[in-house]
Amino acid sequence: MPNNTTLNTVHSIGSVKARSVAAPHRVIAFWHTMIGKKVVMAATGIVLIGFVIAHMIGNLKIFHGPTEINAYSRFLREVGWPALGYGELLWMVRIVLLVCVTLHITAAVQLSRMSWAARPIEYRLKRNLETTFASRMMRWGGALLVVFIVFHLLHLTAGVVGFHAGQFRHLAAYQNVMAAFAVWPIAVFYIVAMAALCLHLDHGIWSMLQTFGWITARNEKTLKAVSRVVALIVFAGFGSVPVSVLMGWLH
Repeated sequence: MPNNTTLNTVHSIGSVKARSVAAPHRVIAFWHTMIGKKVVMAATGIVLIGFVIAHMIGNLKIFHGPTEINAYSRFLREVGWPALGYGELLWMVRIVLLVCVTLHITAAVQLSRMSWAARPIEYRLKRNLETTFASRMMRWGGALLVVFIVFHLLHLTAGVVGFHAGQFRHLAAYQNVMAAFAVWPIAVFYIVAMAALCLHLDHGIWSMLQTFGWITARNEKTLKAVSRVVALIVFAGFGSVPVSVLMGWLH
């Protein structure tokens, strides 16, 4: 017959196992709630907004000429050396971004489905026009951005679409951009995609601030203005590159 020490040991081990099993269940349960998905969207949104702003700043180096933007392109692949190999840190960042984008899109789609399922038919018929327009723009704009991201990676990152054979050169960022946006349909597509990004950021930053409870009656107007200004700056920053190539301001 087991003694008290043995029983206590078994009970302790069982408690540890129960806690280790319960913790993931609480995380999963939180994920399946509407607030859980909103928090995931907000948290991943912070990462993605930070990347978008940093990427925009890097792109603006093209106005300093080919030497600086091409050096920046090499730097992104050499940063972390010698602790990390060539391009390893860049791939780590890409993996983090891929995870964030996947979680962001998954949460957005599931949140929309939960919202639709929770609305009675009468409410759907009487829904607010402004809210409906904003949500539709977020969905359609988000879908356009997914298409754009895939095209952008195949286009200016890998060089497998949008270029003639042998035209794309590795690490020649300036020359690749000039050749890419000399094709006006591609340049226009980039500008339209950046307009969609602007609308997405305008609404998305505001929603993120709401989710984290950072909006109050006192700062509401200020934060709404900040959301819009950030979105417009990002649009102007990214859009200035294809526009400058089309207008002949970059050579």
